[in-house]
This record gives sequence, structure tokens and C-alpha cells, in this order.
Amino acid sequence: MKKSATRRPLIAGNWKMHATRAESVALIDGIKAAAAGARDREVVVAPPYTALETVARAIADTAIGLAGQNLHWESKGAFTGEIAGEMLKDVGCTYVIVGHSERRLFFSETNETVRQKIAAALRAGLKPIVCIGETLREREGDNTLPVIERQVRDGLAEFGRDVVRGLAIAYEPVWAIGTGQTATPEQAQEVHAAIRALLRELAGDSGGEAVRILYGGSVKADNIDSLIAQPDIDGALVGGASLDAAAFARIIAFR
Repeated sequence: MKKSATRRPLIAGNWKMHATRAESVALIDGIKAAAAGARDREVVVAPPYTALETVARAIADTAIGLAGQNLHWESKGAFTGEIAGEMLKDVGCTYVIVGHSERRLFFSETNETVRQKIAAALRAGLKPIVCIGETLREREGDNTLPVIERQVRDGLAEFGRDVVRGLAIAYEPVWAIGTGQTATPEQAQEVHAAIRALLRELAGDSGGEAVRILYGGSVKADNIDSLIAQPDIDGALVGGASLDAAAFARIIAFR
């Protein structure tokens, strides 16, 4: 199966709880040239909250986009330690990561809260990158596809076709995040194809074809080419390697 030429690849770097403001500027300086030379693909970075404004200034003259790593489902309120979509938008974000597996694992996020956060992101004018993925136990129990289907259906319930077609989905097998293990290109493609079939059901054939499905899970400079060559892998949500400017630049420049 041939990859669709209509889906512009998206490479997103999730810096997680790393990088001071000075370190963030150094990272951006290290990837500016690669991002400038990659006109046929989109590059986004998600720094910690404390560095968002600093990074927004550093990328002002570039095509690099800015993302938040999370948001609350309310626009304001007594939610100590949380951040609203409107705040992310105000500082210059165009994207926000929703439902990352670390949020699900360590902070008890559910498919329902993911759905609420998608709605909050859309209200704030942000583009959600919606994360889904199975644990090692679920994969070993041959439950990968049922888990993925439940996360997609529950997370996207109540959204119309036009909303679904405008999302980005990131498949990130939990067992591969930060472990050095990576799904083989064939394993990743199998799940991406199943996600694509679900999206066609939810958003129609053209809508399902329009959604970009990213792979996340120990993406590195030495495996990005084989992953991105798969017909339903439209980019990557990159963790640790996005903190190394040279490695992330090579990932941006995938071939």
C-alpha cells in the first residue's frame, strides 16, 4: 500500500520534564537549520511550561510550531498546578499533547478525561495530538487492537467527522516509551492500519485518510527512516531523542 501524498508528515518533540530556558534555546538553535530545510514536513516542539514563552520567542522567525504537553479540561478555576488551553494559546502554542501514556499511567487519566481535554483544546483553538497505546501486558495478552479500539472510540466519542479529521493521533506502545525498545516497522504499521480503519468509520473515508497518525516509542535517528516508510505512519512523537539537537535534526530530515 502506498503512503498518501496528502498527509504532511509531522515530527513533534516532547521534552517532558527536561530543559531550563537556556537549555531550551540551545536545543532550538541546534534544530533550526534542519527545520528550515524540511519544507515538506511540519516540526513542533513541546517544552516544559516554564520554557514555553522563551521558546516561543526563539522560534518566532522559523516554521517550528509550539505545543503544550498537557492541559486541563476547564478554561479556568481552582485547579492548583494545572494549565488551561487558553493559557497555552496565549503564550504561542498551536498544538497540545493529550492523553500521553505517562499521564494515563502516573496521573490516572482515562479515556473520558482525554475526551474532555480534546474538547478543551478545540475550544481554545489548539490542535490536539491525541495519544493512545497498549501496555506490555496487554500486548502479550494479544489485546493490543481491542485496547486501541476502545481508546479511539471512547476518546473520540461525541466528536463529529470534521473534528476527527482535524486531529493528529499518536500511537505510542507504552512498553516502548523510554525503554529503548521499539515496535518493528511492521508491528507499528499493523496498529496504524487498524487505527486508520477506525478513523474511516468515524470520519468517513476521506476524513480517515486525512488524519495524521504518528508513531511514538523510542524513536531515534537510526530507526526513523524505516518507520516513516510505512504507508500509515505519518510522522513521529519523539521523546528522549528530541533532547539531543543532532539526533532530532536527523529525525526531522528523515529520508
